[in-house]
Amino acid sequence: MRRKIPSNSALMAFEASARHGSFARAADELALTEGAISRQIGRLEAFLGVTLFERVGNRVRLLPNGERYAIQVRESLDRLERDSQYLMGEPSDGGSIDIATIPTFAARWLIPRLMHFREKHPNIIVHLAERMEPFVLAGSGFDAAIHFEHPAWTGMRTHRLLHETLVPVCHPALLDRGEGRVSLNELPRLHRRQNPDAWQRYAQETGIVLTNPTIGPRYDLHVMLIEAALAGLGVALVPRLYVETELAEGRLIAPWPDGQSISKTFCLILPEPIRLSDGPIQVFANWLLMEARTANPAI
Repeated sequence: MRRKIPSNSALMAFEASARHGSFARAADELALTEGAISRQIGRLEAFLGVTLFERVGNRVRLLPNGERYAIQVRESLDRLERDSQYLMGEPSDGGSIDIATIPTFAARWLIPRLMHFREKHPNIIVHLAERMEPFVLAGSGFDAAIHFEHPAWTGMRTHRLLHETLVPVCHPALLDRGEGRVSLNELPRLHRRQNPDAWQRYAQETGIVLTNPTIGPRYDLHVMLIEAALAGLGVALVPRLYVETELAEGRLIAPWPDGQSISKTFCLILPEPIRLSDGPIQVFANWLLMEARTANPAI
């Protein structure tokens, strides 16, 4: 059945006119005459059976129906343009994939390893987008997600990658104040806003005495906590897998035990089973699982 969709020319003329509030300025933008814009709008209004603009002298003003439709049309045109540019940017003998992931995981673990993937598969482009909360993968436009285990992924194929085990870290200078090493309780503690009781749970698990464990500045992201620890602002309770490089280089130290009871598990979430095929998402999934097994063979 033929779709009941206005012509692209009419929609572009309408979106430009709605944005400028002027047929003349829309005509200048689209390299058309003002009369051509007016005719396109007239055809669109006739097609929809709705008056979109109120003509006021030399200017036009959107009516309520027109205002709502303008927002919808703009979003659709933006999405179509974005998708077209993605396709135009793909290599002719490869493909691209869209992955939703937690931003700090992407910045601190995934992106530093993507060069290995590109060396093996130069014709597959990996697009990353930030998603802090679980979501419905089906119909989202994403090929896969990298996130924590969660009921939202029910019905999807979930593959465990890595454990997020929290460990207290700080700048080396913070422990040496000229009078010997200080205790964890004496040091300023940094908090993640979404996990406000982490220090309290850590103290209960390890038996380390912490007076007023909830006192201290709060940050939204683990990457902020890591930067604050590197700046010497205090002790941050962060995933060990995010600070492996800093610990190896001595820019951060972790003289306290890991917090085993406040760990989560990162997973790769896919709508379909992983197969040994050459499809871009299948290739990426197999590579990612191998990287995770190399980093943490226990998973």
